[in-house]
Amino acid sequence: MGRRGPSKHLKRINAPSHWMLDKLGGIFAPKPSPGPHKTRECLPLVLILRNRLKYALTGREAKAILMDRMVKVDGKVRTDVTYPTGFMDVISIEKSDEYFRILYDTKGRMTVHRISSEEASYKLCKVKDIKLGEKAIPTLTTHDGRTIRYPDPLVKINDSILFDIESGKMKDFIKFDNGNIAMVTGGHNAGRVGVILNRERHKGSNDIVHVKDAAGNTFATRIQNVFVIGKGNKPLISLAKGKGIRLTIVQEQNALYGES
Repeated sequence: MGRRGPSKHLKRINAPSHWMLDKLGGIFAPKPSPGPHKTRECLPLVLILRNRLKYALTGREAKAILMDRMVKVDGKVRTDVTYPTGFMDVISIEKSDEYFRILYDTKGRMTVHRISSEEASYKLCKVKDIKLGEKAIPTLTTHDGRTIRYPDPLVKINDSILFDIESGKMKDFIKFDNGNIAMVTGGHNAGRVGVILNRERHKGSNDIVHVKDAAGNTFATRIQNVFVIGKGNKPLISLAKGKGIRLTIVQEQNALYGES
């Protein structure tokens, strides 16, 4: 009898490139568990503890840390080594008083960004769907699989909500409007941050959003890749290194080696 269901293993060569695993470090990679984020848009907890934060040398050590119930994701203790953390998730290690948020760097790779304990109390969620649920209760679905009942009637699809982790309630929301600052979460421009200039509507196809970053560069991407992170040009979260401004190869060289 053949295998039933989806594959339970992941070869290292097929792992997402933003995990930045070396080719010769073994044959397999951690296969993310089913969860709030997709396999290719997540970072398993074992990679955060072992490869990014260097708190563990091996997968077994990472598992021991998690089984001691030291690590919380969005305020909930997680003991699964392959639990998928994704964009905007807050990871808290209260024993060492450290807090991190999963963000994209300017090259579109997932990065573990250190934040303060105040900032760790909330996260931003993009609204994916709004519909009437059971007994005609209005229900909102977010990018990380949450459902929030009785949302503010002014909230629409593509807006972002400020989600309070402790209470599990929506505190505020940010409209998807021209002039608001947004981060691109997919496509060629993933990781770039800028102000929304305008939205081109294409019936029967993907709407295109034009964005202008702090350095004055403009770029365009599909609307599903745009995640609003603040009102005006002030983001509600702290940004990772580079502040969402992508440098050219020449600018990177000059920053690395100095102007020659």
